[in-house]
Amino acid sequence: MDYADLLLDAICVVDAEGRFVSASAACERIFGYTPAELVGVRMLDLVLEEDRERTRAAATRVMRGGIETHFENRYRRKDGGIAHIMWTARWSDVDEVRIGVARDVTALKQAQQRQAAVYAISEAAHLSADLTDLSARIHAVISTLMPAENFSVALHDVDRDELSYIYHIDERVSPPAPARLSADTLCGQLIRHGRELLLPAQPDALEDEAPHDMPDWDGEHSWLGVPLTSGNGTIGALVVKSYSDSQYYDENDRELLQFVSTQVAQAIVRKRLFQRLEYMARYDGLTGLANREVFYERLRAALNSPGTKPNGLAVLYLDLDGFKHVNDRYGHALGDTLLELAARRLCHSVRETSLVARLGGDEFVVLLENLRTPAEAESVAANLRIALCRPFDASGQRLHVGVSIGVAVYPQDGKRAEDLLRRADQAMYAEKKTPRATPPDADTG
Repeated sequence: MDYADLLLDAICVVDAEGRFVSASAACERIFGYTPAELVGVRMLDLVLEEDRERTRAAATRVMRGGIETHFENRYRRKDGGIAHIMWTARWSDVDEVRIGVARDVTALKQAQQRQAAVYAISEAAHLSADLTDLSARIHAVISTLMPAENFSVALHDVDRDELSYIYHIDERVSPPAPARLSADTLCGQLIRHGRELLLPAQPDALEDEAPHDMPDWDGEHSWLGVPLTSGNGTIGALVVKSYSDSQYYDENDRELLQFVSTQVAQAIVRKRLFQRLEYMARYDGLTGLANREVFYERLRAALNSPGTKPNGLAVLYLDLDGFKHVNDRYGHALGDTLLELAARRLCHSVRETSLVARLGGDEFVVLLENLRTPAEAESVAANLRIALCRPFDASGQRLHVGVSIGVAVYPQDGKRAEDLLRRADQAMYAEKKTPRATPPDADTG
């Protein structure tokens, strides 16, 4: 009995040309090749290309009398998988061969990679600017675990039952447009079923995993998708794809991607929540307009811009006349609807470059930039009066409100943001006190 064949570690004997002379039985478990298949094969031919130069240098050191311990490199297994090996090796002058003991540390490396990926994805959630940036960072992390040149992240809007791709890198296919979630697509299948999908399917895969007339499956490339699942269910899908004839995903890739998908889903949920909180802190929840903080930021930036010209900037302060009476008579729900309609009409009545903000209640403010003359600001204010005095159709009620508008022009009315806003506010109240013909607040006939 050859006791070497009972060892879990493999014993390999390699000649001066780097070819296998003999190998113990453990080589088949580690590399997938029988000892007989390895004899005569150049060891470097099995080493991953990225590790060959390091391996060649280590072999040279051993052949010069050195002893290598704990040297690590990667090998391509017979089944296409990757084996991480830790070597101990020395040279025999008598036999002119290199004797090495190979320990398979693939499981340990995979565990380390998974843990590193978890940390990297968590860090990406904190560092990313938005969901697209987060997806790009996750793409980089996944690429360290498996081939991921083609990578997509799709999110499912449950309320609309719509699937949209927030990130899509594909050498052959353009980003799909947002569309209703369909079970006739691969992403639709894995989101509906809530489980991973590997194609081509392995021999022992479930029959219902095989695609049937899928428009996004050509039956040739390797496709691996996993659902992104959070506490509220499946929020989307993560997909990797390979068009290489020699590069197919396997069950190990499937298990690995499923493992990191939990962290990816959590990172996306956190980023969504953060963006929502950030939005709520900067924008009015009812009208979607910028709030006071955003308005001041934009106004101060405009005032500090080197290109700001005299009379080229103005602030308009608006207050709806008769809004309180409408709110009291018809209720807050109808009042909110009126504010939404007024905000929409304001935005449609000024240039896209102008900023419309809601300061609170029925008070709005507009920042005008790049004006040719101060009179242009008064002209915009006149147009807004006409627009807001037209009747509103609010939930079946035909409502009429007026508007008071104060105008402050830089620099004659103020050079600081606070001064301009205060001067516009004062002008608005002065106009409100001026006797005017006010239309009725509502016409129910």
